[in-house]
Amino acid sequence: MRGLVLLAALVAAAAGTETFVGHQVLRIIPTSDEELQKVQELQDLEELQLDFWLAPRGLGHPVDVRVPFPSLQPLKAHLEANGVSYSIMIEDVQELLDQEQMEMLRGRRQMPVTTNTFNYASYHTLDEIYTFMDLLVAENPNLVSKLEIGRSTENRPLYVLKFSKGGTNRPAVWIDTGIHSREWVTQASGVWFAKQIVLDHENDEGLASVLDKMDIFLEIVTNPDGFAFTQTQNRMWRKTRSKQSGSVCIGVDPNRNWDAGFGGPGASGNPCSETYHGPYANSEPEVKAIVDFVKNHGNIKAFVSIHSYSQLLLYPYGYTRTPVPDQKELHEVSAKAVAALSSLYGTNYKYGSIITTIYQASGGTIDWTYNQGIKYSFTFELRDTGRYGFLLPAKQIVPTAQETWLALKVIMLHARDHLN
Repeated sequence: MRGLVLLAALVAAAAGTETFVGHQVLRIIPTSDEELQKVQELQDLEELQLDFWLAPRGLGHPVDVRVPFPSLQPLKAHLEANGVSYSIMIEDVQELLDQEQMEMLRGRRQMPVTTNTFNYASYHTLDEIYTFMDLLVAENPNLVSKLEIGRSTENRPLYVLKFSKGGTNRPAVWIDTGIHSREWVTQASGVWFAKQIVLDHENDEGLASVLDKMDIFLEIVTNPDGFAFTQTQNRMWRKTRSKQSGSVCIGVDPNRNWDAGFGGPGASGNPCSETYHGPYANSEPEVKAIVDFVKNHGNIKAFVSIHSYSQLLLYPYGYTRTPVPDQKELHEVSAKAVAALSSLYGTNYKYGSIITTIYQASGGTIDWTYNQGIKYSFTFELRDTGRYGFLLPAKQIVPTAQETWLALKVIMLHARDHLN
């Protein structure tokens, strides 16, 4: 085991990958307006190079922040001087990254020749996921096909798997994972979902009935440039990889780039920010490809975008406090979906509109899809609630996917029952 950890570290060093030795993830829970203001002010201290995993959301809500080693003592001293308490969620980020790399190396010793032998309990590279997709299509030509809906900034294909029993322009469900590249449990869950649809499309009465009336579109790697970058250069990368005119900073937050309250509160105009909204709506080809697909298809009835972490099921809106006309129904569907999810392992999820459950966020995916007439628009924030954050151990991939699938089926069945 120790040798593998050393090997993982050596591979990372040789590849020029950014390391996070001594970085800690601190949790701060503001208990007063003064404390909340002090924490919010930290977001403007660019010299500390803080990475907010959970941004300030209000009193009593945890704020998780990755702190580079050189900034640890100044930050802790600042918090203590202002009477702001904190706890350490992750003692050394690099230790978790080394374990993650070790597990990936171990799993890579023998790549599968079928999807039955694919290791769903491991994180995989972009190429491995693309190989899996090709295998799944080859094994199930009457159910699964692969569409290329566009190209990324760095000219990678944007692939979507289509699950269909035949027919043209049928009502459809859309699911995407990995729009934020560092949220690895989402892409891994997307792979598991794809296989589960194949396994269950005949013997699961609910799913079979969905596919009798609807198609399912699944984009597993929605942000391939960012995903590749997390595996070769910087595991903590969130955004796309587009170059910004007049700035040395790279990338746009693809979940702030949609034409729904674009550029409003909860998105940043600073190209160096993790929530930079981009120069204009749909500027990112990864976003524009989905926009064009949704508009051209014209018959998508449910749209689910899957993120991590925080264990939440959210519906619109994020950019305005005005409730959506269908709030009551979406809240009821969310309650049923969360109950189904929790029934498997007891995982606790909260649910509600984006703006009332977490924070105001403009330019988000499901606000745009809802405004396009896709009533059943939802966002998941998968496991966990902060113990590991974006570095969820691989052993939790399959349980996370299994429980999420139960919630997804509730949403799909509800959409099936309300096609008109």
